[in-house]
Amino acid sequence: MLIIVVSGSMLMGCTSQSKSNESDKKPLIVGMELAYPPFETKDDQGNPSGVSVDLAVALGEYLGRPVQIENVNWDGLIPSLQTGKVDVVISSMTITDERQKVVDFSIPYAHSYLGLLVNKNSNVNQVEDLNQAGKIVDVKKGTTGNIYATKNLSNATINALSSENACVTEVTQGKADAFIYDQLTIYRQNQLNPDTTKAILIPFQDSESWGMAVNKGNDELLTQINSFIETYKAQGGFAELTDKYLKAEKQTFDTLGFPWFFD
Repeated sequence: MLIIVVSGSMLMGCTSQSKSNESDKKPLIVGMELAYPPFETKDDQGNPSGVSVDLAVALGEYLGRPVQIENVNWDGLIPSLQTGKVDVVISSMTITDERQKVVDFSIPYAHSYLGLLVNKNSNVNQVEDLNQAGKIVDVKKGTTGNIYATKNLSNATINALSSENACVTEVTQGKADAFIYDQLTIYRQNQLNPDTTKAILIPFQDSESWGMAVNKGNDELLTQINSFIETYKAQGGFAELTDKYLKAEKQTFDTLGFPWFFD
């Protein structure tokens, strides 16, 4: 489904220096999976909403191009770049060596760590407790949590499911001991399910960097995107996104002494 987003005045005067080329006026088609609130989701009317949507619109304004958001399942995002269905993926995507073999990434615009959503009755207090026979670990298919579990939790049963909600449901129902995903989502899901889950937020691996992805060899667009990210950050754009979508989470992370996504 192709969803049109009309570019608005969201970037505090942040505009590109090279908008004379007529081809630059073509719509910028942005792929994301609208199933990861508050980054990529839909509002009550079914329209794209969230951090990445605002970021995409700001990028379009910077380039002087209208923006189209295409809702793509997670495992179809990279293929959609390779086939030319979308111009750029902005979908909280971690920069990994494997993905860099097939797409080009921008400079990082956010950094995250993995966390654990654990069933409250499970005797799991750290990630190492999961690496034993009889433990069931849910991950979302194709994510870095999936990669981590496959590499480091060989003694556990790893269930790769298609959606975040499915993983959370299994943990709340006691069908899985834990769900491995990014810290922020784990924190939010624990807040939504306090009676059945506990959150383990202490980092257990190096930070992961999120980047915008373009097709291999699209150097012109990649250069423009990198310039946009630097300008947007310098002008306080990421701080505004935090205040709009993640203010309470930022306060909690500050209290716990955890690095913030956009710092």
